[in-house]
Amino acid sequence: MSADADVIDIQPARRQRVLMLSWEYPPVLVGGLGTHVHALSVALAAAGHEVTVVTRHAEGAPLEEYADGVRVLRAAEDPVRFPLATDSLLAWTMAFNHTLTRAALRATESAGYDVVHAHDWLVAHTAVTLAEHLDLPLVTTIHATEAGRHQGWLPAELNRTIHGVEHWLSNASTRVIACSGYMREQVTRLFDVPAGRVDVVPNGVDDRAWQARPRAVAAARARFAGAGPLVGYAGRLVYEKGVQHLVHAVPYLRRRHPGLRVVIAGDGPYRSELVEQARRLHLDDTVRFAGFLDAGQLPALLAATDTTVVPSLYEPFGMIALEAAAAGAPLAVADTGGLAEIVEPGVTGVTFPHSDPDALAGAVDRLLGDEVFARRVARRARTMVARRYGWAAIAARTAAGYATARREHGTFTARRAAALLSGGRSAVRVPDGNLFTGAAG
Repeated sequence: MSADADVIDIQPARRQRVLMLSWEYPPVLVGGLGTHVHALSVALAAAGHEVTVVTRHAEGAPLEEYADGVRVLRAAEDPVRFPLATDSLLAWTMAFNHTLTRAALRATESAGYDVVHAHDWLVAHTAVTLAEHLDLPLVTTIHATEAGRHQGWLPAELNRTIHGVEHWLSNASTRVIACSGYMREQVTRLFDVPAGRVDVVPNGVDDRAWQARPRAVAAARARFAGAGPLVGYAGRLVYEKGVQHLVHAVPYLRRRHPGLRVVIAGDGPYRSELVEQARRLHLDDTVRFAGFLDAGQLPALLAATDTTVVPSLYEPFGMIALEAAAAGAPLAVADTGGLAEIVEPGVTGVTFPHSDPDALAGAVDRLLGDEVFARRVARRARTMVARRYGWAAIAARTAAGYATARREHGTFTARRAAALLSGGRSAVRVPDGNLFTGAAG
């Protein structure tokens, strides 16, 4: 698979001191970024590295603590006399970066660091400021791009501005980390970053946390399944996740598999449209919208399914595919983005072209119609997840990227300074059409 070709040569690394910046970190968990940063930080600390995370404060959380071997500093919001006179995300982000920068500078008063590691554009201003002020290499993980979320069309000034910040942050970083080969291609193409400066380090998963007890699996089955097979989806309910194509495929699957039930776990702004779509197709007795399920409920649901479907139009990585595989669910995923690098067709699951409900139905039908095949690919997928995506391995690959950034920092800084002195600057190419036509599989 292509992921193997992107493996960084991992050598035993000496202890490194890492200053991590993220707008999400427990207890602030909005998407998957906070979970990723927490697991990576803990794994790095377990490997002997010194990790400080500077993040957003949450009510009731301590401003500073040591937890799971990681030093955590939380930046409280400034007590502004006059509230921001706008609901603008950009205004909030700038205010957040002011307080984040001060909190990070406080961290440097009592400790030295070897590298700054930023996660996504929301911490860009703090990341660049710290790296330049402290003369440290900056490593940035681009978890997703604004252009990708909008399939290459940036419809508003806010979207174009975020794209510009992503471009700036990527080019100010000594090394960039992408979660898949697909994302590396997007970073190099959208932000004009040389491919040699982009490391592919996939997201990790604690496979043991997704292995539910048999009693919990049986309870989930009793709650969601009917007399026939159970098909599952888990994730945000937004257009780019492609759930509409799963719903569209249900009438065919129901005819093929009497008693079929489909459970859609998750929430989001597209939920009302999906509910209405299911109603128009007369699927009220077949499709159930279960809402958000926490970490204590979701593994059992995934394990209870006869197949879990990931129908994304755009997917930088595809974390839910790893989680479902770890839970033991047979996988049917769109052949797009990072998903195409996780699932090997016929070996660890089945794939289908994204945005094609008929192909989706055919892939699911193959799993539901051949239980022996479905269980075989599920077993192989679970083994693959444990071997390739454990957090210890992901931390080692990340640490190797840090070491490379430190070796390249002097040369990178000199070249960047020379370019700025000569008046050169990297132009931001704003997408004005669908850049992703044909690129996502």
